[in-house]
Amino acid sequence: MSVLLESRALRHVYPGGHPGLQDCSLAVRAGSRNALLGGNGSGKTTWLMHCNGLLQPSAGSVHFAGAPLAYGRAELHALRRRVGLVFQNPEQQLFSANVAEDVSFGPLNLGLPEAEVRQRVADALAAVGMQEAAQTPIHRLSFGQKKRVCLAGVLAMQPELLLLDEPMAGLDAAMQDDLLALLENLTARGITIILSTHDIDFAYRWADAIHLLAAGRCVASFASADLAQHAEILHAAGQRLPAVLAVQEALAQQGLSFSRPARSLPDLLSGLAALPSSSEKS
Repeated sequence: MSVLLESRALRHVYPGGHPGLQDCSLAVRAGSRNALLGGNGSGKTTWLMHCNGLLQPSAGSVHFAGAPLAYGRAELHALRRRVGLVFQNPEQQLFSANVAEDVSFGPLNLGLPEAEVRQRVADALAAVGMQEAAQTPIHRLSFGQKKRVCLAGVLAMQPELLLLDEPMAGLDAAMQDDLLALLENLTARGITIILSTHDIDFAYRWADAIHLLAAGRCVASFASADLAQHAEILHAAGQRLPAVLAVQEALAQQGLSFSRPARSLPDLLSGLAALPSSSEKS
């Protein structure tokens, strides 16, 4: 897979002199699932906001599809057709009277024909399970429903790259499962996804690649399947190993040998079921 997005020695200093990013370099391959992992203040949200031009670098650069970002009005308008960002707090992104109006805002600004706008809105709302709420006032939605509408608004732009800032935050278990199913569908359609998270267990089981941020720097990027090899740098960045790896290690100390590291609890249970029984060993 080719590189779709890359930050090169990216630095950002907020007004007042607070550093948000410091020489942050990382690359994202087209069609991949990526988790930005790091604690509060590590730079995850700041980095995401640079990726669609909401913030401009103090130094360094961001490249999309092989070209450095330009920050003129026309260039940013074109970029945001291809790169969509969903904020952690939906209140930052919703401003129309009802659901359909909010989701249609982006496509209307593209100057698309009315019929195409209607179809895009319908498709996006169906994708997030909100088609029955098209005429519902925004203020009557739950927090989770608002997050879905924000995502629908971005999907209606038909982006190549989807940026999600802490998408699981504030969602109950059922809504998290629904979001995971949607992300799988988007990946199958070839959309590149980058999401920020504090949850190393989720990052390990979902992502193709993990990018570890600490103090405004990307201190490591690696394939998720290789996470166990990076325990030392994870620990230095204040991260623990995923629980499933700890359980697998404890089982290995009891003499249970696995052919590969498990990525999730179902994966671990499947591995256990495949082990020979006591009678078979004897």
